Amino acid sequence: MRTVPLGATGTRASNVISGMMRIADRSDEQIRALYDAAREAGIDVFDHADLYGFNHRGGGYHHCEQRFARALRLSPAEREQIILQTKTGIVSDPWGYDHSYEHIVASAEGSLRALGTDYLDILLLHRPDALVEPEEVARAFDHLESTGKVRFFGVSNHTPRQIDLLATAVSQPIVVNQVQLSITHSTIITQGLAANIVPSQDSLTRDGGGLVEHARIHSTTLQAWSPFHTGLGPGTLMDSPDHPELVEELRRLAEKHGATPAAIAVAWIARHPAGIQTVVGTTTPQRLREAVAGSDIPLTRGEWYGLVRAAGHHVP
Repeated sequence: MRTVPLGATGTRASNVISGMMRIADRSDEQIRALYDAAREAGIDVFDHADLYGFNHRGGGYHHCEQRFARALRLSPAEREQIILQTKTGIVSDPWGYDHSYEHIVASAEGSLRALGTDYLDILLLHRPDALVEPEEVARAFDHLESTGKVRFFGVSNHTPRQIDLLATAVSQPIVVNQVQLSITHSTIITQGLAANIVPSQDSLTRDGGGLVEHARIHSTTLQAWSPFHTGLGPGTLMDSPDHPELVEELRRLAEKHGATPAAIAVAWIARHPAGIQTVVGTTTPQRLREAVAGSDIPLTRGEWYGLVRAAGHHVP
């Protein structure tokens, strides 16, 4: 499996991440099988959030983190070989966001207890907080770093300007920005392709513009969540009735490269020179193995742009 730089930390990480959002109803044996398949495939990053599993059969915050720790019972040596990443900032009652010092620190400490570890490798702010006070975030990050509880910090679903605002007070580099990205849900990549062409939707600037370029300039590693989904609705790229040309092109390339359409979807993300990691959230070991194969499929420029066109984007 290919690796990519983790920001400017000097650490390299697998360019496929195993997402733990859906493990709440899995048995210990199933979680261990998934973990073993990930490690055998070369994955060393495991993605969590304090929110994952909180409404599953009465489970509260940190439920999936607890399931992960109890099922695996990692030895100290095993723990040191992986990167544990989690997120904070979403509150459920009432639903909203909280990037205060108190909430960030309390959530991080809750994740440490749930995961049964002394430190988190990466802590992300899960979604932007419109009421954020950068000085509060800075105080929380400073405390968590100075006490050895968190090594690196990042964000999720943040625009370039929201990151710049945090940087007015936060001294730690933002090493990660986890964002939704798939071949069809790819505005952050395609919005510049049709520049200076009106009225193409792909000539418009959204979400502050230049998110990918901002990440490359500032050495922030992008992580793609929902890499197989067409957007906010149900369905996947591999069987979407709304994207027949893309379904056919994924199948054609899968046959050519001796892989699955899911692997091609991962390969499309991996081909980008930004060094984007792909978060694969399946709980099925075989599906994880199939998707991971995309890490090493070297799509040509023609194949990459062919998938963009098949998804309905304007490539003038």
